[in-house]
Amino acid sequence: MELVALTAAGVGGATVLGAALGFLFKNIPHKWNDAVLGFAAGIMLAAAVLGLILPSAEQVGKKGLWITAAGMIAGALFLNFADRMTPHLHHITGVDAEEHSRNASLNKVMLFVMAIAIHNLPEGLAAGVGFGAGDVGSALTVAAGIMLQNIPEGMIIISPMLLSGVSKGRTFLIAVFTGMIEVVGTFIGYFAVAVSASILPFALAFAGGTMLYVISDEMIPETHSHGYERLATYSIMVGFIVMLFMDAWIG
Repeated sequence: MELVALTAAGVGGATVLGAALGFLFKNIPHKWNDAVLGFAAGIMLAAAVLGLILPSAEQVGKKGLWITAAGMIAGALFLNFADRMTPHLHHITGVDAEEHSRNASLNKVMLFVMAIAIHNLPEGLAAGVGFGAGDVGSALTVAAGIMLQNIPEGMIIISPMLLSGVSKGRTFLIAVFTGMIEVVGTFIGYFAVAVSASILPFALAFAGGTMLYVISDEMIPETHSHGYERLATYSIMVGFIVMLFMDAWIG
């Protein structure tokens, strides 16, 4: 339980760390922003596949693969439903500062921040599910991937809010709030699986599906929309390889 609490704090704290860095680097060039997000996408992709989806498939066997497939689809549909219920900007890095400098719409910016918060809940769930299953190695792999992804995610929500006129103090508190949602999700995932081990394969696949949805629907399109597609692609591959080694060492 102590390890779960520490991991939850680390997962949420990574967003806060990213937010703090966001105040130092308010205007990151798109080239490096896309590279960092691409690396994070690769990390998340490997964590979803190696730490969640494959363990689910191994537990159910060939005859039960439909459970894994159903969990993945359910996870994607969950975020798709959340997206439709809460309209927001579909850009993981927000809107360009050039488009929103002096006349930024506060409502539009806050909808973007709300999108980050919505996506943080299932990410926390993904971190907690592995601990509830007792597979500490896979759980740490997934948690490490989420933490590495949360740092740039925390950074990118700072500049749009500051440009829209939100005070520095309130901006930081909002960023902390998005990270705390992930902490809540971690404990939900842990206790849900601990209470009923029978739902574990579905829960693992569900968490993996939510992560795949975020990667495909948000992160990769954004990294490939500013003319640095090749750099972003190699960054994704490097991130995947890094997580591959981490999974081998930790697992």
